[in-house]
Amino acid sequence: MAKQASSDLTGIQKAAILLITLGPEKSSQIFKHLKEEEIEELTLEIANTRSISNQTKETILEEFYEVCLAQQYIAEGGISYAKELLEKSLGQEKAKEVIGKLTASLQVRPFEFIRKTDASQLLNFIQDEHPQTIALILSYLSSGQSAQIIGALNPEKQADVAKRIAQMDRTSPDVIKEVEKVLERKLASLVNQDYTIAGGVDAIVEILNTVDRSTEKHIMEALEIDEPELADEIRRKMFVFEDIITLDDRSIQRVLRDVENNDLAIALKSANDNVKSAIFNNLSKRLAAMIKEDMEFMGPVRLKDVEEAQQKIVNVIRKLEDSGEIVISRGGGDEIVV
Repeated sequence: MAKQASSDLTGIQKAAILLITLGPEKSSQIFKHLKEEEIEELTLEIANTRSISNQTKETILEEFYEVCLAQQYIAEGGISYAKELLEKSLGQEKAKEVIGKLTASLQVRPFEFIRKTDASQLLNFIQDEHPQTIALILSYLSSGQSAQIIGALNPEKQADVAKRIAQMDRTSPDVIKEVEKVLERKLASLVNQDYTIAGGVDAIVEILNTVDRSTEKHIMEALEIDEPELADEIRRKMFVFEDIITLDDRSIQRVLRDVENNDLAIALKSANDNVKSAIFNNLSKRLAAMIKEDMEFMGPVRLKDVEEAQQKIVNVIRKLEDSGEIVISRGGGDEIVV
């Protein structure tokens, strides 16, 4: 193996040499993040590795460093940013090779180059595009980015775009490339050529769960008129502040432990009696009295502030659901919890 060039080595051989070079202490830390079958495969390869030249070690370490550097650049600014920096430090051919390895393993999503772009800047690029084009782009962005953009569109376009995201299924890579060209970026060579799944009801639910409540209400009201069945399907998967009454007492108590008293007082200012009862019944008498007193003395509160406070509580609920600490009934049939 000492005489082998780096290009002749398999991925598992390179990984084994890297771990040997790093030493047992650092390698043991890496093993903690691997699957059992990966550990077994690497252990066998390390056991079968006899002698390694210093040159091979240095080559493997350098390759590993280049890949780590590329991953860091991608995380900081996206594919095009990583490409630009790597070309300056490694040269065009080497940069292309390193990016190629990463994109093949990371399965880089279309529109990766704009996932690091400020939403307000991106809005200037796409707000005048056809609603279907906007829907396609938003389907590949983070829910936070998409929420900001859809919230800034004019009301008529908001509902149209939301409907198109929900009804989207599979999109041809040729169409994706064409849209990317409209945004004047050259990412086509790095895009996976397989048909990619984007959009769907789950995508629009995630976006609607992130936008401000007035935007959410407008979109849902418009969808209930134009696409009542779709609106019902979306609503079944959504969780809004008023849905807190569907949680059991133990879940509500768990949620309230992570909610600031001030946010709770503001959120309850416009809440209906059922929501208030559900909350106060799960607080100690002393804390419930204190919250009620805060609500009385804070005076009029802007609707925007109330909605923001309610959204904070909803975010806490979603976070606890994601971690499995509480269970939310989504409708559409009986759910069995054991």
